[in-house]
Amino acid sequence: MERSRLRACVGMLCGIALMAGFGLSQASAQSAAAQSAATNPGIDFSVRLFDRQVYHVGIEPILVQVTIANNSPFTYRFRMAEDRAFSVDFEVRSLSNRLLEPAESLVRRRSQARQVFFRDVAIEPGESFSFVEDLRDFVRLDEPGAFVVRAFVHPELFRPEFATPLGGAPVSWSAPATRSLEGVLVSERIGLNVLAPVARAPDGLPYALEVATGAVLMRERLPPDEVVEYTIRARMLDQWERFFLYLDLDEMLRRDPIAGRRWANEGAEGRQLMADQFRQQLRSPTTTEGIALVPIDYAIQRTQHSGDSGQVVVRMYFRGIHFTEIKDYTYYLQRRDDVWTIVDLSVVNVGAQ
Repeated sequence: MERSRLRACVGMLCGIALMAGFGLSQASAQSAAAQSAATNPGIDFSVRLFDRQVYHVGIEPILVQVTIANNSPFTYRFRMAEDRAFSVDFEVRSLSNRLLEPAESLVRRRSQARQVFFRDVAIEPGESFSFVEDLRDFVRLDEPGAFVVRAFVHPELFRPEFATPLGGAPVSWSAPATRSLEGVLVSERIGLNVLAPVARAPDGLPYALEVATGAVLMRERLPPDEVVEYTIRARMLDQWERFFLYLDLDEMLRRDPIAGRRWANEGAEGRQLMADQFRQQLRSPTTTEGIALVPIDYAIQRTQHSGDSGQVVVRMYFRGIHFTEIKDYTYYLQRRDDVWTIVDLSVVNVGAQ
């Protein structure tokens, strides 16, 4: 959230029984977006893929960032439920306009009679409010294909009157476009591609795919020094999928003195978000993370391991303006399922030449 003020409140909203749903026609969908803009002038509502990675059926979360921007001259106020299933909705359709079913967890959450806690959010002119959701928490994405996605935000939370669509027939909570959309924020559509499940090798180790070539990447049972050299060379060649192949981002965050405290207090969703943000930070052109810096040369100094823990010391050479910086990198590795991965790094400045 960017500078938006929040006032904690408690509200109560009873779950409503789910009923059969029907999709809107294309004309109705267009009028829904127009109605949203007309009833919320100056409020821009958008959705985008948070990390723009390759998605596979049933593997990684599909994180989407939802942003509400206030470009009006007035304060925009709305309610945001702590369980965002009571504030946010997503419509996912195939290219043949088939509406995907809701996630089972979403149906359970919305069909129970329960208290819904919420906050009052105030967005001042020129400010915006953003949050990230996993699309899989809302929609059953258990098949590969190309899809279009729209997001909906209900400023006053879900109300019983939203259960009646424009056509007058009973609908499911999972069909947001069929409910009355007065005051509801409706985003533009974005595209989403979901690939078939990631293959696994005969020994059960997971494959990964290299985005540029579609080549299958698989963690191999390499010794620690070869894992480190593979990672360094991948970074020197800007081969990002290969660079991340042997990095255990979760463990690296957990071991970090600062990030580790936040990591310990986060749930599964928060930890996944931290890992995705860390991945983006490493890929940033302005990153200061030592493991992502590009050397002009390197030399492995020594390798040692005992049991399932190992260390590899590498002398790294970096190009400066008038000299070459020399640093000793110590990579810490762990072995799990007979595969070594990098879990930490320390750096010592040696000098310059």
